[in-house]
Amino acid sequence: MANSYFQFKEFRVEQDKCAMKVCTDSCVFGAYVEVASAKNILDIGTGTGFLSLMVAQRSHAGITAVEINPEAQQQAAENFAASSWANRLQLHPVSLQEFAKYDQQTYDVILANPPFFLSSLKSDNAAKNTAKHTGDLFFEDILAFAQQHLTPTGKLYLLLPPAEATHFAALATSHTLYLADTLEVYTRIGGKCIRHIQTYTFTEVPPKLKQLYIREADSVTYTSEFTALLKDYYLHL
Repeated sequence: MANSYFQFKEFRVEQDKCAMKVCTDSCVFGAYVEVASAKNILDIGTGTGFLSLMVAQRSHAGITAVEINPEAQQQAAENFAASSWANRLQLHPVSLQEFAKYDQQTYDVILANPPFFLSSLKSDNAAKNTAKHTGDLFFEDILAFAQQHLTPTGKLYLLLPPAEATHFAALATSHTLYLADTLEVYTRIGGKCIRHIQTYTFTEVPPKLKQLYIREADSVTYTSEFTALLKDYYLHL
């Protein structure tokens, strides 16, 4: 059973109310996105709120988080309130579709770890299905929102499995958003690629491709690249 909380160096994430817990690939995502110069950041489907907290730690931005699930809304609100950056974190307890109807803000960074399994079998856990499967939140909704609310030089970041990432990239061009780079995340050296972290912009450029290996070939030791990325967050790095 997953822990009821996850302790980072500068904040704690309570997660007992959320179906989707803090996981390694999402931590890589939160540490990877470029936010140092951002003034406004949007976190779509915040869950426990830990991605918002990760980017709050290393930016001075105002951060807006959107979450549809009632239990996750409560959890994120509590985690935000307990953090050192509560004054910069704002939670909207609505779907992205509802949020789009009234939001007038533009964002330098939009990040999403969205429901992503397009065709895989669903589990018996309804909350986990909402968090992991496209249904309540479609890729097209993310793209339509980003097209309207991303600043001209802004960036949209997505964390997706490889197959869904390819699908998203094909959809993005119809919304004048173009894949700028991809970070392939591997379980270990010689292991499986489990996620793609994609960066989209309004400028069409030849996309760059990079790799990150979480662990060495021994499946135990963290790689130096992973350690460098997460050292400001993980307690024992």
